Amino acid sequence: MRLHRLRAVTLGLLFLSCGALGLRAATPQKPNILFIAVDDLRPEFGAYGKDYIKSPNLDRIARAGITFNRSYCQQAVCSPTRSSLLTGTRPDTTKVWDLVTHFRDALPNVVTLPQHFKNHGYFVQGMGKIYHGSLDDPRSWSVPWVTPKADTYALPENVKLNERRYGVEPAGDNAPAGKAKGKGKKAAKDADAAPSQKNIRGPAFEGAEVPDNYFQDGRVADLAVSTLRDISKKSEPFFLAVGFVKPHLPFIAPKKYWDLYDPAKIQLAPNKFRPKDAPDYTILPGGELRNYFGIPDGSIPDDLARQLKHGYYAAISYMDAQVGKLLDELDRLDLRKNTIVILWGDHGWKLGEHDAWCKHTNTENDTNTALLLSVPGMKNAGAKTNSIVEFVDIYPTLAELAGLPLPSHLEGASFMPLLEDPKRSWKSAAFSQYPRTAGKSNSGALMGYAMRTERYRFVVWVGRNDHTKVDAIELYDHQTDPQENTNVAKLPANAALVGQLMAQWKKGWQGALPRVAGR
Repeated sequence: MRLHRLRAVTLGLLFLSCGALGLRAATPQKPNILFIAVDDLRPEFGAYGKDYIKSPNLDRIARAGITFNRSYCQQAVCSPTRSSLLTGTRPDTTKVWDLVTHFRDALPNVVTLPQHFKNHGYFVQGMGKIYHGSLDDPRSWSVPWVTPKADTYALPENVKLNERRYGVEPAGDNAPAGKAKGKGKKAAKDADAAPSQKNIRGPAFEGAEVPDNYFQDGRVADLAVSTLRDISKKSEPFFLAVGFVKPHLPFIAPKKYWDLYDPAKIQLAPNKFRPKDAPDYTILPGGELRNYFGIPDGSIPDDLARQLKHGYYAAISYMDAQVGKLLDELDRLDLRKNTIVILWGDHGWKLGEHDAWCKHTNTENDTNTALLLSVPGMKNAGAKTNSIVEFVDIYPTLAELAGLPLPSHLEGASFMPLLEDPKRSWKSAAFSQYPRTAGKSNSGALMGYAMRTERYRFVVWVGRNDHTKVDAIELYDHQTDPQENTNVAKLPANAALVGQLMAQWKKGWQGALPRVAGR
């Protein structure tokens, strides 16, 4: 996986400064890293051509960098995707398919992405949601990770509603992993669409007249700004990981962000129905959403769906404003010229597509992710690429950009060459997976392995402990069916295509790696 070492060294020579971090003039300097994680952010905002969502600061990163239109996570739920990205390995290697397992149970000595930078002379600090819940990894940081405490709701009536706990934590993927118990822990362990503990939390959305730092993301941004001021004075380069929780449920933001949107103009999902001829377990309705007060079982009424989408958009704009505070401080400290900025949403999200909400599937809606990367001096600033990349590629990419060696355990490939040529041919497929406790032939324990090629999404559901037992196959043709509304795997006319894709699927991620001279 050691791709383009010479390029990494050459690019490293671009990062020259004479005082931003107090080093001598003309001394080659490692780039700083501002590593921004966002919870439940689907690739639907200005940088992705959706100008009806107000995201000026995310768009600032995109204008100074590159937008990845076809970036894919390895499992569409918080802990598995974060464990995969931060270790540079896939869920079947981390053995994290749920919300309660720590990756060090299976990989006790793995060197994480931030730990790798720490081991090579970086000051590394993390705050906010980086790892999931209480599943922190102290070895990753130079100083202890911290998240400022804040109330979830502002309105007294909503605070009161949220205090009804019934002795169990909700099963949704933002439940504190270390505190889950009883049915909540079993649901988290299954990681199967976060089954509902109906209405146990407060409402699913709120817009109150409060300042930004009333809530966690505002306080994280304030802490990140003050931290930037402190670490800019250090002699070593920094890796600062900042995690924002919005737009994760509940969709809460100060009222001024709600006021950015006209609810009458919010469009509902056009495909409010399940995929035709797909297994029943392919898409579940979204039990995580039903944890919140006032959310009914069954199909979400249109008026409520519009309120939910309004809240999601407001939460994006609120988070975006917090990102802006970090970018402004980088500018004020004159650090942008030597700081790589990367922002990623941990997975996609459904907003009523397929008559479902939340994530927890192998669909395009859930596995296609937001990914922005800005590197000082890059010649293609403002570019967009349709080349396929995966979250396991982020680790080797950042390491190469900083001129660091690549650990041998990585299961991705640096996409640094795409910064030089965003249109070049790259990976032939991306791979994601999701477990299910359903199915007709495998004792109810399945794993769905999805392969996304240039044109197709191909999903094979197999026994979780016996991959030779195939329970079902899904095939969606994005050329004719970009919303994945019809599974065409069973059509006789597609038999040869299914065989061809199955052969490619069996080669796995190793068979999809890019062909690069010198590998």
